[in-house]
This record gives sequence, C-alpha cells and structure tokens, in this order.
Amino acid sequence: MEGGVWGKKRFLSSKRLGGVLREQRAKLYIIRRCVVMLLCWHD
Repeated sequence: MEGGVWGKKRFLSSKRLGGVLREQRAKLYIIRRCVVMLLCWHD
C-alpha cells in the first residue's frame, strides 16, 4: 500500500510541475506576441 501511495504522490507532483511549466511557457508566448505587435506598430 505504501508504495502505491508514494507513486500517486510523485505522479501528482510531476503533473503539477508540468502545469507550472506550461503556464510559464504560455506567459512567455503572450509576452513575445505583445513585443512583436509593438514592433510591428512602430514600423
């Protein structure tokens, strides 16, 4: 039983980590899009 609980805990933590990474990537993507739009407007 203990092994199963540990496996579940590890799975949840890794899933949460993936979500955080995805959020950061999404933020970077949005920021990049804003920068590109601003540069295009300046032209």
